[in-house]
Amino acid sequence: MTAFRFRYLCASAVAGVIALSGCSSPPGQPQKDSEILAPNEIVDFNTLYSQNCAGCHGAGGRGAAAIALADPVYVAIADEPTMRKVIANGVRGTSMPAFAQSAGGMLTDKQIDVITSNIRSRWGRAGILDGANPPLYAAKSPGNARQGEVAYGTYCASCHGTQGQGGPKGSNITSDSFLALVSDQGLRTIVITGRPELGAPDWRGNVRGKPMSDQEITDVVAWLASHRVQNPGQPYSASSNYAQH
Repeated sequence: MTAFRFRYLCASAVAGVIALSGCSSPPGQPQKDSEILAPNEIVDFNTLYSQNCAGCHGAGGRGAAAIALADPVYVAIADEPTMRKVIANGVRGTSMPAFAQSAGGMLTDKQIDVITSNIRSRWGRAGILDGANPPLYAAKSPGNARQGEVAYGTYCASCHGTQGQGGPKGSNITSDSFLALVSDQGLRTIVITGRPELGAPDWRGNVRGKPMSDQEITDVVAWLASHRVQNPGQPYSASSNYAQH
């Protein structure tokens, strides 16, 4: 066999191997790991949280316009079915939307399960309420606004002002705009868990050695809710006829 013929056969063999390998991965075909998932196929918690929750609850669950979810007290107070229901169905009349496809949102049941279970497993803490006798997540009796005003004066006024108008340590919590964006349950959750990211204590820390009772929390929420107005955020009288001006 001549040297030329040997080199030709070797070159042909190499070309054949390249051609065969090319058949298993045609030019332009994306690799398996580079395929883009459809939105309803994403099950990575970090991606789901970033796209759906972080805008209100903050990066890493640290809180922003809405409460911090990376708060072990909140995770302990709100059980898993409750948390899942809020994520799936939202809260009517507030800025918390429904995320479940069955309620008009974009997330599948599996994606909501991923968000719920990871919030609890990542940000919960076993034993966080041991010996604390915590209040119930949801009120089981009606609130009394008059008694709530007294309880507010005891536990809340030092930070939020005598009428909830705000003070050096706390924001305005009787603002009609604020109250229009938060439900009674939202108010109760804040009173119970506080806002640790803002330095606001939970129900145990307002008065040293004197945690708020479940009924006092219910009554304070009733007093706050009594400040809601029919047409919040309007700088003019709701009874005025704008068309006449």
